[in-house]
This record gives sequence, structure tokens and C-alpha cells, in this order.
Amino acid sequence: MPLSGKEMVKYYRKHGWTQVRKTGSHVIMYKKNKGTQPIPVHSNKDLGKGLESKLLKEV
Repeated sequence: MPLSGKEMVKYYRKHGWTQVRKTGSHVIMYKKNKGTQPIPVHSNKDLGKGLESKLLKEV
């Protein structure tokens, strides 16, 4: 299930995270009691397998 960075940002928003800022090619998401989480958004390229699983565990 390869997700792109844009799809991952949508997934995070769906689960209560808010976008704090966008710095370069990274979107910084925030959730109370979880802190901040940067998500790389490089066009529509899929995230790497390891990074994707790490980000999904943080939700």
C-alpha cells in the first residue's frame, strides 16, 4: 500500500492532526500529546517502505 506524501498528510488530518507549517518539501503536522511530525511531500512520489510504516505507527 504505497502512499505518497500528499496522501499521508490527508491520512494524518483525518486522524486529528493539524498542519502547523510547510517548510520546503516537508509538511509539519501537530497533535496534542504527540508533538510534531514532519512528512516529506515530493510531488506524487511514494514514500519509502520504512518511512511509511514509521509514519503510520505514529498516528
